[in-house]
Amino acid sequence: MSTLRIALIQQSSSSDLESNKSKLADSIVSCAKKGAQLIVLQELHNSLYFCQTEDTSLFDLAEPIPGPSTDYYGNLAREHRIVLVTSLFEKRSAGLYHNTAVVFDSDGSIAGKYRKMHIPDDPAYYEKFYFTPGDLGFEPIQTSVGKLGILICWDQWYPEAARLMALAGAEILIYPTAIGFESTDSEEEKKRQLDAWIISQRGHAIANGIHVLAVNRTGHEPDPSGQTNGINFWGNSFIAGPQGEILGAAPESEDANLIVDIDLGRSENVRRWWPFLRDRRIDAYGDLTKRFRD
Repeated sequence: MSTLRIALIQQSSSSDLESNKSKLADSIVSCAKKGAQLIVLQELHNSLYFCQTEDTSLFDLAEPIPGPSTDYYGNLAREHRIVLVTSLFEKRSAGLYHNTAVVFDSDGSIAGKYRKMHIPDDPAYYEKFYFTPGDLGFEPIQTSVGKLGILICWDQWYPEAARLMALAGAEILIYPTAIGFESTDSEEEKKRQLDAWIISQRGHAIANGIHVLAVNRTGHEPDPSGQTNGINFWGNSFIAGPQGEILGAAPESEDANLIVDIDLGRSENVRRWWPFLRDRRIDAYGDLTKRFRD
């Protein structure tokens, strides 16, 4: 297989979980009918982005893996013969929860999962309250369409995570995401933040000679506490090629199913032209394991 048709599903969410899942299912079916072989959903897609507040009752949103949602999305993957990347709130045990990506192969089986490694704690993004840092490492997931390096949202700012996935053989980097604007920021600051988000991930594509898929939420979600004006998720889901070239992008504030064909052989050629992996000075990188060099 030299060409892979990919779909990123960018959508706004509501407080009605079943409605969100039904809406996603409609988009999954639509993309599959258009020939998509790999479909990727945004971060924590079943619900609103609940981390705007710290509320113990919201742990009720979590579920085991396998569980009801893996049955639901596994059935969709099997029925439509697609590889499907989902993002779930995992209940591992009482009091132990993760932000977990689950990948389904085209037969509906769970090909693997990844637990978010970098957990933010910022105003309106109180994820450390809900999620234990991942403990599965940076291991690509083997599927029928290739080895997928799944990373989640805050992970996307860390070149180490992208590099380790690439070194482990990932053929595509995938970032389910929930990121947006704070309403009081100036238009100039909003543009800087959005540009930084796109540039960072394009940089991962370039540095590793690999395709990058970033799928974000869109729409406004209010802050239940009323302490802020909520989050305007900035959409702009995109697919970048191994030289950072934008192969397709979604709008900022609309639901969108972004479908793009990628050339799986391009990484090999780009890595021959720009042999960054060959020229790494692995003998001189020991200090990367330190928090800081005092």
